[in-house]
Amino acid sequence: MAKKEKEQKPMLNLDGVEYEIDSMTDEQKAMTNHVADLTRKIETMVFNMQQLEFGKQAFISALKKSLAGEEEEKA
Repeated sequence: MAKKEKEQKPMLNLDGVEYEIDSMTDEQKAMTNHVADLTRKIETMVFNMQQLEFGKQAFISALKKSLAGEEEEKA
């Protein structure tokens, strides 16, 4: 039979200190969930900003190329 691994309880590491989530109050658990949710949202926003910046730069490049083509046609 395989040895059963010791069940690990969910922990929160805050400023290098480990806290057992199961021993937190409901209010502390809620704050922990809010922090986790806000962290995910911030990461998503950063990802979206990168996409938007890249897309904006692509349109600027296309516009410059188009305007340069018009200048060549005029000449």
